[in-house]
Amino acid sequence: MKSRYLSHITFWIAVTVFLIAYYGRKGEDYIQAFYFVSFLVPIALGTTYFFNYYLVPAYLLKKRYFKFILYFIYALIFSLYFEMLVIGFSFIVLVKYQYEKLNQLSIDPFSLGTTLYLIVFLVAFARMVRSYQKMITEKDRLAGQIEKNQRKTITVTSDRKQVPINLSEILFVESLADYVKVITVTDTIITREKISKLEKELPDTFRRIHRSFLVNLHHVKSFNNEKIYIDKHELPISRSYRKKVTEILSK
Repeated sequence: MKSRYLSHITFWIAVTVFLIAYYGRKGEDYIQAFYFVSFLVPIALGTTYFFNYYLVPAYLLKKRYFKFILYFIYALIFSLYFEMLVIGFSFIVLVKYQYEKLNQLSIDPFSLGTTLYLIVFLVAFARMVRSYQKMITEKDRLAGQIEKNQRKTITVTSDRKQVPINLSEILFVESLADYVKVITVTDTIITREKISKLEKELPDTFRRIHRSFLVNLHHVKSFNNEKIYIDKHELPISRSYRKKVTEILSK
C-alpha cells in the first residue's frame, strides 16, 4: 500500500515539474509557470481520479455506457469551467490585469484541455497496462497451481539417487538439522531437499503446520488447537500456523 501511494506521489511530482518546465520555457517566466501549474494540477488530479477510479470501474467496466458517456461529458464541462477560473485567477493575481504579460499557452482553453486530458488518459493507459500485467501474472499462477494440484508424484534426491514418491502415500514431511524426512505409509525417505522447496512443489492438500512439519491433509485422523494426529504420529501445530490450519481442517 505504501509503495502504491509513493508511486502516485512520484507521478504527480513528475507531472508538476514537467508542466512547470513546459509552460516556463514557452512563456520565458518560470515563476509565473510555477504558480499557474500550482492552480492547474489540483484540477488535473481531481479529474484524473474521478475518471479512472470512479467513472471507469463504476460505469465503463460494467457496460453502463450511456451513463459513462453522460458523466464523462459532465466531467469535461466542469474541468473546463475550473480551467477558466484558473485563467481568470491567473489574470488577476499573477499579472494584475496586464493581459500582455500572461503566458499565451495558459490562456488557450484548447491547450489546457488537451494537457489536462492527456494526463487523464496517460493514467488510464498506465492502469490498463498494469491490469493486463496482473492478469497475465494471475493466469500464470493459476496454471502453475493447476499443474501442481494435478501432480501424482514428486521426485527427491536420496542417497545420491532420484527417488519418485507417490503423493497419496506421503503422511508428512519433517525438517531436521540439515536434512528432511519424508514419512510415507510404508517408508521413511531422507533427503537434503529444503522443506520450503518441497512445500512449493506439493499440491494444496499439503499444508505447513509448523516450521518443521508439512502434512498431507488427506491422512489427518484428528486434531485440536495444538496437535494433529496422523497414523500413529502426533505432530505439533505452531502458534503462527494455528488459525489457518484449524480453519482448513474444520471445513
